[in-house]
Amino acid sequence: MNKFLLVGSIFALLAVIIGAFGAHGLEKIMIDEKMLARFNTGVEYQFYHAFAILVVAVLLKNTKSHWLSGAGIAFSLGIILFSGSLYSYVLTGNKMLAMITPLGGLAFIVGWILLTIYAVRHQE
Repeated sequence: MNKFLLVGSIFALLAVIIGAFGAHGLEKIMIDEKMLARFNTGVEYQFYHAFAILVVAVLLKNTKSHWLSGAGIAFSLGIILFSGSLYSYVLTGNKMLAMITPLGGLAFIVGWILLTIYAVRHQE
């Protein structure tokens, strides 16, 4: 089984569900525009990186690479830390949670670096 195909699909599914909650459920809580924008940023980045994980899954079908596996792990960790901390911050108002967000951003950067290294080393 391709674990990144499963993980990417689940993250994409959750992004749809969480995005729908943000669009319909958060308006009932009446949060301000700035917090809603933060929530939407979490959903947006979750979608981008769920698709990046799916790309990793497709590439891994043809080759085994620690660069690709590392990228998939970094993207997954980034979604959890970046998007997860934004969702938690918006829903709880706990500013300490927002301090985790940059670590998720760093994980995204690492993922893209690893994917770039893979691309450079596997040019055809």
